[in-house]
Amino acid sequence: MSESAVMKKIDGEIRMTKDFTYMCRVIPNGVYRVVIEKMREKRTIKQNDLMWIWLKCIEDETGQMKNDIYCHYCKKFLSRVIIVDGEEEMVYDTTSKLNTKQMSEFMTNIQADAAIEFGISLPSPQDPWFDDFINEYK
Repeated sequence: MSESAVMKKIDGEIRMTKDFTYMCRVIPNGVYRVVIEKMREKRTIKQNDLMWIWLKCIEDETGQMKNDIYCHYCKKFLSRVIIVDGEEEMVYDTTSKLNTKQMSEFMTNIQADAAIEFGISLPSPQDPWFDDFINEYK
């Protein structure tokens, strides 16, 4: 049996989604490790939607399919080398497992690369012409 709860500290006060004493009573006797780690929110739907709108813009400007551009950027910015049977192999993740901070960094990299490599300016939500851009590429 595994017990878990979400703990929040707000204004110095701890709040948990389950009572800690209860959790301790329901687990069987044994040795346990308690780990507290900061949770990161999964990437947001808004982040994901904006990324695909940006990729649509790059597709329209370059003629490359947006799914191919997505794979290109995942390979470029989310890759790592692993060892399989003693051989180095490059693998890359997709954005589905990124948290909001990681997704923000990934999108910043796309913005910079699109500007440098393609001369395409991809707007952020705070840019004054953002709504016009969204209406054009949505």
